[in-house]
Amino acid sequence: MFKSVNPATGQQIATHPVLSAPEVEAKLALAAQAYAAWRTTPIADRVALLERIADRYDANKDRLARMATQEMGKTLKSAVAEVEKCAAAFRHYAQHGPAMLEPQSYPLGNGGTAEVNWLPQGPVLAIMPWNFPYWQAVRFLAPTILAGNVGLLKHASIVQGVAGLMEEMVRDAGAPEGLFQNLAIRSDAVGDIIADDRVVAVTLTGSEGAGVAVAEQAGRHLKKVVLELGGSDPFVVMPSADLDAVVKAAVTARVQNSGQSCICGKRMIVHADIYDAFLAKFADAMRAVQAGDPMDPASDMGPLSSFEQRDTVIEQIAEAKRQGATLLVGGERPDLPGAYLTAGILTDISPDSPLMAEEIFGPIAMLFRAADIDDAIRIANDIPFGLGSSVWTNDEGEQDRFVRDIEAGMTAINQMLASSPEAPFGGIKRSGHGRELGPFGLHEFMNLKTVFRTG
Repeated sequence: MFKSVNPATGQQIATHPVLSAPEVEAKLALAAQAYAAWRTTPIADRVALLERIADRYDANKDRLARMATQEMGKTLKSAVAEVEKCAAAFRHYAQHGPAMLEPQSYPLGNGGTAEVNWLPQGPVLAIMPWNFPYWQAVRFLAPTILAGNVGLLKHASIVQGVAGLMEEMVRDAGAPEGLFQNLAIRSDAVGDIIADDRVVAVTLTGSEGAGVAVAEQAGRHLKKVVLELGGSDPFVVMPSADLDAVVKAAVTARVQNSGQSCICGKRMIVHADIYDAFLAKFADAMRAVQAGDPMDPASDMGPLSSFEQRDTVIEQIAEAKRQGATLLVGGERPDLPGAYLTAGILTDISPDSPLMAEEIFGPIAMLFRAADIDDAIRIANDIPFGLGSSVWTNDEGEQDRFVRDIEAGMTAINQMLASSPEAPFGGIKRSGHGRELGPFGLHEFMNLKTVFRTG
């Protein structure tokens, strides 16, 4: 059984049975059967289903949000916003997706044309994490439905309640049986599903280790794979930036979702000329962050997703201190019953610290002083990851340098990086490959078929 434990209290709230091998086989057979019919379903009917799913999310947003808060600890207000964002994603693909599927023609030298068509391929397996339990899965699900594929979700064990509700929303919207199914399986069962000939592709959001294992298995069976493996994103601040706006965004970057976000700035890289001023404001603001009951609107952040996750972050802090780092603010267990941790700041981090090759998945900021723009770019790139980045400068020349030279799949200028249904999402280096969202996310698991026609 999978156990759902409320990280705000430590109390078990539900159990969920793990599927047996025959039950998994039945679901795979159903997915193949559903695909055989869905692949030829008119796009207008796929669009109508997406709109109905969006309606179900809107109508049930409080119920859906409460489940996420209870299972992984995010504040209720942020969980509601996540559900609303999911509804918007379904509607985005319903309204704009058909145009992304229109054939494109290219003239040939012999007077004929080459026409590109986008066609479905089959069942897609999604392996998803707990930190944004609805949004991460919807990023795959909405384009999957529009494409004419079908979806299989292997969700994180601690959010099986969320996974069940997601399946319910699709079913209640009138989807054909088997179009989207939750696979309540353990990680050691994933390899066999990737190997199954009925599954055509796999997408994973998770750890680097999980990405390596999935990519290895997908490669062995020649399956397309998209990997989003997190990162340690730079948040670069230059002298021309609006310091008050920067500090406000920096705090949000580190405490939203209790610091458990792949794309929010984790390494604050600040120009030497404003380092002291930034640190003074940032430290005061981080001390003021209130960790508390995620159901309480007054709480700035809830607990971490589990006691295990909190202990992992605490050990990362301890190791950094052993390497000479200074815990300037926070990073402590407050006097609360759940998996809470106070917002913190680490400074004086050694270039040899393990943190330079790790992601802190908690409300802890790492602060670095940069001598100039070249030094800021060097520090930003001196990690194995390359997911996102956020740069704060009103100098257009500096903006161009950062866009060109920061090694990342995404860069936000004078704003905190956030995902959006309209824009491609993904990273480089050890943050993975492939893209979600936008037209690129729709096309990732489709057959780009070239059709040659005579003039």
